[in-house]
Amino acid sequence: MAPSAPPAPLFSEPFFGDPYPTFAWLRDNDPVHLMRFPYGDVPMWAVSRFQDVRALLTDPRFGCGYDHAGADFQAAGLGIGRGTELEEALALSDPPQHTRLRRLTAKMFTSRQMSKWSGITERTADRLLDGLRDRDRIDLVRDYAALVPCEVISAILGIPFERRDFVLGLTSTIFATDPEVAVRAPQAAETLIGYARELIAGKRRRPGDDVTSELIAAREDGDRLSENELVAMVTSFVIGGFDTTQNLIANAALALLDHPDQRRALLSRPDLAGQATEEFLRYDGAFLTALWRFPLEDLDFDGTWLPAGAPVFPLIASANRDPAQFTEPDRLDITRGGPRHVGLGHGIHACLGAALARLEGQVAIPRLFAAFPELSLAVARDELTYRPSFLVRALTSLPVTL
Repeated sequence: MAPSAPPAPLFSEPFFGDPYPTFAWLRDNDPVHLMRFPYGDVPMWAVSRFQDVRALLTDPRFGCGYDHAGADFQAAGLGIGRGTELEEALALSDPPQHTRLRRLTAKMFTSRQMSKWSGITERTADRLLDGLRDRDRIDLVRDYAALVPCEVISAILGIPFERRDFVLGLTSTIFATDPEVAVRAPQAAETLIGYARELIAGKRRRPGDDVTSELIAAREDGDRLSENELVAMVTSFVIGGFDTTQNLIANAALALLDHPDQRRALLSRPDLAGQATEEFLRYDGAFLTALWRFPLEDLDFDGTWLPAGAPVFPLIASANRDPAQFTEPDRLDITRGGPRHVGLGHGIHACLGAALARLEGQVAIPRLFAAFPELSLAVARDELTYRPSFLVRALTSLPVTL
């Protein structure tokens, strides 16, 4: 008989260390799982199977906007940037507003832009790696994985790079599950929004060759972003650009240290960089979950009755280890083909910066191991810890010997 509860509750301390046994139990025993959020004591449902997660991410019966959320969610004050400009961000908008915002911003991610950003990313990674050559031991998160995306997004948005620690501290607070930290999330969001406003004001005075200036000027058939939409968009880019890809890079590096055969394969086959990055996103990517979805009415989802407004978590990381979808899903295989993962979302709310995240992964990870082929862990594997976040899969540090 199966145990009556998962081996570690979702978003508990043991869960963050290794969420995959919990995900496996949920997929097998309770694929639409009723839980209580760590703060606010709000009932939520967590969806764990691949096909269900994909369906949830595209199901028009669910909305992303907080105005669809039920009374418990609202009363607990949950949600990122509640009552601020962030509520007008792409990730929290539903059609037709989402369609309009995507149309106005998609031009920022053209193939011409990606070609330009590729050069920035390569130069950044090479310079950072050159600066590490005289050191024996580093924290790979702080000294490399965080720096590559921070420098790249700073160049792309026209942000002073010196604000890196300031921004990363705020994003960690926004996505925290610890009630004592999460109570500061609204103020952290307000601070980030204020930073975005300052950046926009500066770019209005002195436009440059950067995405912030392009967003200010963006027009489509006479339409343009409102001031609140512009602030929400820039704030979202800052949050995503500073935090998300550092997790991808650090998690991928650890996965290769855990799988020496795959590390050797990547070193001998640089042409596998793109395929390998897709596998890193699937195996232990940047995200644990996607943001909440809310039923627009009482409905049945895969045999589970969900009341209108019930918060529902798509468990991205669980879906990507579903054996019903992937052969030997707990094995890293950088030559893996077959079904596409949902590591960067799916459907209309798939990550707008997905191409940039992939580019940074394809550059930063192979270059790291090419520069330091003997790189190894400097601590015992079980000493590594993860940030207690409901959204991202983030190592707190990764001490390595070069």
